[in-house]
Amino acid sequence: MRLIYLSMVAFLMPLGVLAQSSMIPKAPEDVGAVPADASQSITGLASKVLRVGTGKVRPSVESVVTVHYTGWKTDGTVIDSSFGRGAPTTFPLKQVIKGWTEGLQLMVEGEVRRLWVPARLAYADRAGAPQGMLVFDVELLKFTEPPKTPKAPLDVADIPADSQISATGLASKRLREGHGKIYPSATQTVTVHYTGWTTDGQSFDSSITRGKPASFALNQVIAGWTEGLQLMVVGEKRRFWIPQKLAYQGRPGAPAGMLVFEVELLDIK
Repeated sequence: MRLIYLSMVAFLMPLGVLAQSSMIPKAPEDVGAVPADASQSITGLASKVLRVGTGKVRPSVESVVTVHYTGWKTDGTVIDSSFGRGAPTTFPLKQVIKGWTEGLQLMVEGEVRRLWVPARLAYADRAGAPQGMLVFDVELLKFTEPPKTPKAPLDVADIPADSQISATGLASKRLREGHGKIYPSATQTVTVHYTGWTTDGQSFDSSITRGKPASFALNQVIAGWTEGLQLMVVGEKRRFWIPQKLAYQGRPGAPAGMLVFEVELLDIK
C-alpha cells in the first residue's frame, strides 16, 4: 500500500470482487428510487430507520465508527458489503463519501438505517467508481472519538539550522533516541505512528488521530519516507522535512509543496 493522503480518500472501501457469501443481503425492493416515507435532508440525502438503536448519542464528524453495511446500485447490483468480507468495517467518519459523513451522524449505536445517496454525495460519477445514486443499509455498531491531532511544530514552515540534510534534499532531526540496534531496509515492512503537516501548519494525515499505527512496505510509500525511515531504529522519533520531489510531486488532489512529518518507528519486519 502507499502512504495514503487520507483526507482525500474518496472511496468508502476498495472496490473489487466480493467474497461469495450467502450473508450478503439481497437488494431491497425500494433500491431503485427514494420511497415516500424516507426523510430527506437539504443536501439531498434520503434515509429511513430500519431498526431503532439502543444508543443515546450520535457520532460527530470527528468520530471513528464501526459498521456493518451493504451497498447497491439502483439496479440492485451489489457494489460492496462488509458481510462479504465477514467482518465489520472501521473508519474515520470525515474521510469517506459525503453521504456517509452526513448519514452516520443521524444514527445511534445499534441503529440500522437505509441511505439513498445521490451521486454528488457519493463518487460524483468519477471514472471507475459506482455511478449515480447509491443505496446503503448501514448498522452502526459503535463509535469512538479519536485523540486530537498533534499541533504543528514551531519549525513546520522552514528547515531548521540544526537538521541533517541528505544529498536528495531530505531534511530530518531526531526528537527521541531509539532503543533498537538495526535500521530497516527498503524492502522491509515497518510499523509507525505519524502525523503530517503542510508548511502552513495544516495537518492532512495522522495515525494518532485514527488511534491505530500504520504498517507498510518501505518501498511502497513516498520517496522521502523510503529514505528517511532507513535512518531510524525502533523506538526512535524523528521529524522530516520532505521536498515536493520526494513527496507527491505535484499530483492533483495530494498535498503540495514541502511536507513535514513526525514519525515514531514502532517495529520492523
